[in-house]
Amino acid sequence: MEGILSEKHYAKNDILQNIGHTCRTIYFLKSGIARIYYYHDGMDITESFSFENNIIARVESLFTGKPSSKAIQILEDATIIAIDATALFKLYDAHHDIERLFRIIFEHGYVETVQRIENIQFHTAEERYLALLRETNYIEKIPLKYIASYLGITQVSLSRIRGPVK
Repeated sequence: MEGILSEKHYAKNDILQNIGHTCRTIYFLKSGIARIYYYHDGMDITESFSFENNIIARVESLFTGKPSSKAIQILEDATIIAIDATALFKLYDAHHDIERLFRIIFEHGYVETVQRIENIQFHTAEERYLALLRETNYIEKIPLKYIASYLGITQVSLSRIRGPVK
């Protein structure tokens, strides 16, 4: 596995991958919090959060080889295992158990994406906020502006939702 994996440490607010970067690395978040975000009409929009023991990758860039319109930002000091995707994909032919493992990981990510779309379509912002509270114990470490953009609402609306929930 030498040459495929490397452990790295990042500080709060570091950018793990910039917008316009072609993703060639899969990240495993050992500790810390990260988010994937993009800009739309000049606004910073959070697509997802990643917590301890999550995989982070810009899969649309990883699998197409095209630069991503999204970035990855560290929200809390993090220790990350960086996996060289090109080297990993070469191992697939020789080690089918590794290929199967990553297929399962990416299938899980796909299911999460479908569930996120369904949540946006069928649930209110308050229901999505409550679901986020159930998903993690780290919500208080995430700036409210990122939570609001993730939910697709303003910070004022988030404050109204949080009022009775606290």
